[in-house]
Amino acid sequence: MTNQVRLSTWASNIAPSPTLAVDAKAKELKAAGEDVCGFGAGEPDFDTPEFIKEACIKALSEGKTKYAPAPGIPALREALAEKYRNQNGVDGVTAAQCIVSPGGKYSCYLAILAVISPGDEVIIPAPYWVSYPEMVKLAGGVPKTVFVGQEAGFKMNPEQLRAAITPKTRLVIFNSPSNPTGAVYSPSELQELTEVAIEAGIYIMSDEIYEYLLYDGVQHVSPASFSKEAADSVITVSGFSKTFSMTGWRLGTLMAPPAIAKAVASLQSQTSSNATTFAQYGALAAMENWDKSMAAVNAMIEVFDRRRISLIQGLEAIKGFECARAQGAFYLFPRIDKLGMSSADFSARILEEEKVAVVPGEGFGAPGYIRLSYATSDEVINKGLERLSRFCASLKE
Repeated sequence: MTNQVRLSTWASNIAPSPTLAVDAKAKELKAAGEDVCGFGAGEPDFDTPEFIKEACIKALSEGKTKYAPAPGIPALREALAEKYRNQNGVDGVTAAQCIVSPGGKYSCYLAILAVISPGDEVIIPAPYWVSYPEMVKLAGGVPKTVFVGQEAGFKMNPEQLRAAITPKTRLVIFNSPSNPTGAVYSPSELQELTEVAIEAGIYIMSDEIYEYLLYDGVQHVSPASFSKEAADSVITVSGFSKTFSMTGWRLGTLMAPPAIAKAVASLQSQTSSNATTFAQYGALAAMENWDKSMAAVNAMIEVFDRRRISLIQGLEAIKGFECARAQGAFYLFPRIDKLGMSSADFSARILEEEKVAVVPGEGFGAPGYIRLSYATSDEVINKGLERLSRFCASLKE
């Protein structure tokens, strides 16, 4: 008798990450010798700054290879607290409120696990990062999406948030700058939303992983900085992946009210134990040499900004595309529903016929859109635009 595989409810109901799937497929085709233009990657195409790598190598050679405290090495937690006090304007943050995790994604999951019980609702503005709803489901919660399209600048307003809140609502998720849209909430927009959440007595998870990747002079603000009440209601998640091009290092951060930070540390101690010890010393070097870090970041932003403009202009020239001007992160999220096919079909066909990898909007809760990353070379952007234009022109024939 053959044993039948019986998966858990959690494993059966979880959807694989579409962004990772597209990127993996593009890399598979490249390995097979195909000339693929990949716009699916959610990571900078720059190397980690050399001085950060050297600090990690030094820590490794010095034998910093044992377990670290579950919440992170003390010096890094203190550096994070100083950053949130001085740069983000969150008064009184202590090292005890700061946690270092094995990746920004895991910080998000820990935040949700810390405050969500089975049956609790979590409000998620759509388009959203693909993992938010799945994490909520893994915690036994119920994701409740609020769609805000291109006409609204991909930004939820206070009336929409207020209307979505029910007696079961426990948490709302903010992501500014946004993955997948690149939208950035203004300080006043975020403050109004934060006040609605505080009035309703619900927590906010503010995902600020792209906080330094900004264009057109826009300003990033942390909701926890608005007031004492906000600081008591906001869980701020971030990490080193996007800012310092450290995606493979798996180093996330979380800053929260003391009781939540303590709960997160306990959750981490029973799941991942700690973020990789010697990698944390690389992150510490980034924090302690801030001028050098920001010089590297600003050089990256200069390149991203040029690519952003080039890609926007190229997409706007393609009939059937509508592309908003993203002001953060490294993504564009054009609307393509006028082409007469679903974004899933479009993405599958353009990969098959033109070897262009994009991510369909369905995975972000936004059918009719596709996500393109400009964390790729100018050559790939120019070649990819030519192929996109050719493919879309063929649909009209």
